[in-house]
Amino acid sequence: MSKCVLTEAGVGEGTLNTEILVCSSPECEIECPERLTAALDGLRQRGLEQRCLRLSACEASEEDLGLVHSPEYIALVQKTQTLGREELQALSKQFDAVYFHPNTFRCARLAVGAALKLVDAVLTGAVHNGLALVRPPGHHSQRAAANGFCVFNNVAIAAKHAKQKYGLQRILIVDWDVHHGQGIQYIFDDDPSVLYFSWHRYEHGHFWPFLRESDADAVGQGQGQGFTVNLPWNQVGMKNADYLAAFLHVLLPLAFEFDPELVLVSAGFDSAIGDPEGQMQATPECFAHLTQLLQVLAGSRICAVLEGGYCLESLAQSVCMMVQTLLGDPAPPLLGPMVPCQSALESIQSVQRAQARHWKSLQHSVAPGLSRSTHSPEGRSLPLPAESSTCAVAEEALSPLLHRLCLRPAPPVCTAVALTVPGAALALPPGVLHQEESALREETEAWVRLHKSRFQDKGLAALGKILCLLDGLLDGQIRSGIATTTALAIAATLDVVIQRCLSHGAQRLLCVALGQLDRPLDLADDERILWLNIRGKEAAVWSMFHISTPLPQESILQLARTLAEALNGEAPPSLGSFLMAAPEVTQALMFLKAQLEPRWKLLQVAAPPPGSCSPVA
Repeated sequence: MSKCVLTEAGVGEGTLNTEILVCSSPECEIECPERLTAALDGLRQRGLEQRCLRLSACEASEEDLGLVHSPEYIALVQKTQTLGREELQALSKQFDAVYFHPNTFRCARLAVGAALKLVDAVLTGAVHNGLALVRPPGHHSQRAAANGFCVFNNVAIAAKHAKQKYGLQRILIVDWDVHHGQGIQYIFDDDPSVLYFSWHRYEHGHFWPFLRESDADAVGQGQGQGFTVNLPWNQVGMKNADYLAAFLHVLLPLAFEFDPELVLVSAGFDSAIGDPEGQMQATPECFAHLTQLLQVLAGSRICAVLEGGYCLESLAQSVCMMVQTLLGDPAPPLLGPMVPCQSALESIQSVQRAQARHWKSLQHSVAPGLSRSTHSPEGRSLPLPAESSTCAVAEEALSPLLHRLCLRPAPPVCTAVALTVPGAALALPPGVLHQEESALREETEAWVRLHKSRFQDKGLAALGKILCLLDGLLDGQIRSGIATTTALAIAATLDVVIQRCLSHGAQRLLCVALGQLDRPLDLADDERILWLNIRGKEAAVWSMFHISTPLPQESILQLARTLAEALNGEAPPSLGSFLMAAPEVTQALMFLKAQLEPRWKLLQVAAPPPGSCSPVA
């Protein structure tokens, strides 16, 4: 099965290069045909398009459009095919930030058709996931109105199609465009089968589309209350840490509780660095990490549809990062401090406060609220940036930043195993490379001198295979690996592996120990190694880099099998119906969070206690 599919609309001869001709407003000029060519060129240059299954779009039928739009509105847009220039300009002025052309109806139907073909490919199992590169975008379009460059609501129609044709009952829509997708919100406002999450530049209502219902307290109507989640950004300049905090503290808890069967992404990249509309500072690599976080949902069934993105270089890089991740490649490292800004924390808290009564997963996120201010978490003055200066800073930083991005080729081997213990039963998925080579015995013996008493012949042979496997990982030839060894040699083997990584130049290691495996006593606590023990019911913070957290009573063997499948690119299993953690587990985790917050800034997000007043701007 193909890993990722690309569907396209609006890139053919005759549809790409003419729509701009009747644009009478400068604000419309940024929604130009070059947006798609830049994205496609980027994918081709990096060898990503060749790794995808490429599908061409068919025009959506009027029946498809009618899943969301009124017959009168569809007829109005259809009529634009025969209108003259002046008539088209007059009609365009009846809507907000819209322009029409005789090809608009066909292009908009192709955009919808591309989204539907992508959904069909994913839900029939032909592909794992995919991206529809389309224009015009869709998330502002409403039942009977074009809006904000959008004619038909591509993602909303795709959601309705998935519900009607495939009987889906839970669909998550993630809208990371920098503008609020009010069209999607209006369409599903009272529908509990669609969870709509949008972050957007808001600035307390002073940024387009200037809607009161774009704020955090707009949570849906009737049965749909709690299924609209708005996260308003009240200042520009949001960075990678702000976006990650929004996912970790709002979107993912709700998404796990909702347990979607399909994830649709309104993929607007005007929220990336350098874009004149968003004026944000998140780098293209961030979208690789956001995509990776979504892949744990819905069996990794993700259908992304292009929305905005008006800085061509940033758009192309961000699209490449998303597609690379959809293909299963590792996400590149994020540069810079992972410290959310004060304004982002306030926005996240406002969402938690508005949504807590609707979602169990947010009901333990309670802490004293932050007052609205212009200070950073470190206490230094942080003036609210003006539009012009922020944009100038972003433009100056953009080119060197993007040129520094490393789109690493996929390792030749996805997953390798060194099964060194007879009878090791991990129920490995097909396609896993069995590592038979071993490091030289002299080299292996040199590494075990400090632990010689722990290594018998079997343990020494196992270590040789593990070191060979580790070299493949460190050299970029293998993406992930699984190894077994004798019970007596486990702790010593892990110590050797850590020292080998550090000697290879690794600066930061994360060690997660499931079950009864203690941190080596002689391991330096020098901030290069973060050690997490998951076992029993205890919670302890031995240092900011040595933590113990509770483990539910699950089979270690089952955990190992699930890990092996996930490392090999298989979709993680659904967690099923949401259940609250046991009180003692919740208490232990809250204790850990309180202890760790001073060092780990991404933990410093919690809603004010119920009943507290909202801060006034």
